[in-house]
Amino acid sequence: MHGLLASLFFGFGFPCACSGAVPRLHVSDNHRFLVKEDGTPFFYLGDTAWELFQRLNREEADRYLANRAQKGFTVIQAVALAELDGHAEPNAYGNLPLVDLDPARPAVRDGGDYWTHVDYVVNKAESVGLFIGFLPTWGRYWHDNVKGGKPLFTEENAATYGEWLGRRYRDKPLIWILGGDRGLDNDAQKAVIRAMARGLRKGDGGSHLITLHPPGGNGSSTWFHNDDWLDFNMRQNGHAAEFTGHYDQTRADYDRTLVKPVIDGEPIYEDHPVSFDAKKFGHSTAADVRRPLYWDLFSGACGHTYGHHSVWQMWALGRSPINNPLLPWLEAMDQPGATQMQHGKNLLLSRPYLTRIPDDSVIVTDRVPTSVPGAGRYRFVATRDESGSYAMVYAPVGRKFKVRMDKITGPKAKAWWFNPRNGDATVIGEFPNTGEREFVSPNPGEQIDWVLVLDDGAKNFPPPGTSVDRSK
Repeated sequence: MHGLLASLFFGFGFPCACSGAVPRLHVSDNHRFLVKEDGTPFFYLGDTAWELFQRLNREEADRYLANRAQKGFTVIQAVALAELDGHAEPNAYGNLPLVDLDPARPAVRDGGDYWTHVDYVVNKAESVGLFIGFLPTWGRYWHDNVKGGKPLFTEENAATYGEWLGRRYRDKPLIWILGGDRGLDNDAQKAVIRAMARGLRKGDGGSHLITLHPPGGNGSSTWFHNDDWLDFNMRQNGHAAEFTGHYDQTRADYDRTLVKPVIDGEPIYEDHPVSFDAKKFGHSTAADVRRPLYWDLFSGACGHTYGHHSVWQMWALGRSPINNPLLPWLEAMDQPGATQMQHGKNLLLSRPYLTRIPDDSVIVTDRVPTSVPGAGRYRFVATRDESGSYAMVYAPVGRKFKVRMDKITGPKAKAWWFNPRNGDATVIGEFPNTGEREFVSPNPGEQIDWVLVLDDGAKNFPPPGTSVDRSK
């Protein structure tokens, strides 16, 4: 049966989405970052557009992808079998993804189908320089009972479906993301995930990286860290606004002895009910999504993912809302947090990138540690070049703090303030690289964040955030 289905899928009836050569991604030699084939850094700046394939038509998808490319995103996370009844509710063109809810039977036909639309979106993303973080399915379809009291996926059809997808998109700029917001409760579910990974590898010949999107508060490392198919770890640090509890686990994954890159694939969304309780905590703001960007990156992450509560579900007036979105997705695309994500990317790429390490010891602990390095929303974090050519401290609040100047090489350090809200950099001055020095951000006492950048003065680095790749 498996061989027959495969021959039907991959033979004369297979509408390939292939085109010319595209960049391939790899894990860096030190196993900390993602790089392109030429060894230059690839900064994973993702956006959660889970319902992109299911809910948008081509004109809407064009508008969304152009917007995200203009804002500096590099990866769009979207789901083939989408969460909101994507298995049984037709897409914008009235098409379903599967025949008889069978993952081993994708619904393909001449003249346009569900997968032709997915092809279009994938190709459009490529044309504007974006990778798709491609989820073959949301987790409910392998975890929950959605077909006659059982999951859609078995170990056998997961392998077949994965191989079909791998062949169809083997030459497209993708990152495979398995899982989909569900935990692994038993060995049978783990077997389904592993079978799908094997199918993808067989279908695409190993041309794409693979990771897994876990449920809230967890990481892929919980179940699959030692599996060869898992190229890098993904966390879902979730929709709380505090550092402790979840966001500190990015560093825990970074410190695992089998070294793999780590990224937060779902932090708190902009305009989301904080901790899913808007009555108690209200909705999140741009500041709430900026903090995890720097918490994760400075803790060693190889990139970061943004999300907006309206955009992930592509909510529009007349469509059933999930957890009270504030704006239609077309308006929500331009909320300030979405624009501000690229400033963090540009900041790190303006300094040597592949030698960057987390190092909170740059920060001098205050007599009262909950003040500095702080706690909750006010946690300070630091990163530096392992050779000491630069260091950075993220200050989420305008509070005085001290740094250890000897973390920087050379006799003098050039200090800058970098503004995470607009990407501007301002010179503070040059200081001896000895002892401890106190700094206070330009907005003392206010809940406005800044990044202190300290450079070895002899390196003549450009202003922080300058869009130039100095990592080689």
